[in-house]
Amino acid sequence: MTNLRPTSAEIKFLNLAYNKFYDIYDEIGVDNFWLKDPHYRFTKVNTAFAIYTEILNYDPITWFIKHIEETRPPMESVIASELFKFIRNIFAHFPFFDNWDEVYINKEIINWYRKGLTIDKFLEKHAGGKEVKYRFWEIEKKLMTYLTITFPVGYEKGENIYLKDILPEKNGVKFSLHMMKNVIDSQVIKSS
Repeated sequence: MTNLRPTSAEIKFLNLAYNKFYDIYDEIGVDNFWLKDPHYRFTKVNTAFAIYTEILNYDPITWFIKHIEETRPPMESVIASELFKFIRNIFAHFPFFDNWDEVYINKEIINWYRKGLTIDKFLEKHAGGKEVKYRFWEIEKKLMTYLTITFPVGYEKGENIYLKDILPEKNGVKFSLHMMKNVIDSQVIKSS
């Protein structure tokens, strides 16, 4: 018998995950979201990244990321998977910060327990990498938004790496959620 997707458990999980992600996506898409308290914004963004990285475990999403790697510009699959997991892992493993601009890590903090885990691997691989420029169209606002993702120049012991220097909060979060939505929408059947 063929294992058809999605399973009953996957349907239950995906319904919860997609519904909450879309709620956050819609809230962040409204201009007054950016006028709210930085801690409130941070908790919403944190939740969106957590949900997305859990959805990345769903095999059809993994296949779609592979498709991006094979058909889209270089680094797009890295951004859609590795960078977003990196950010989520910073939030999960270093829950000491109240807003986006406060978030920083360094080699000592990352490796306090053990070297070679996900955050360490990401920085070992991508520190010193070229910046990546993006633009995306905000349909509702009829606005083209531009941003640059900047990887740390180096990853040396004691050197603080601020999240805001990799990805600015407002345009970076809007871009991230836009890309996340495109990835998870790949598994949504649209009715005509």
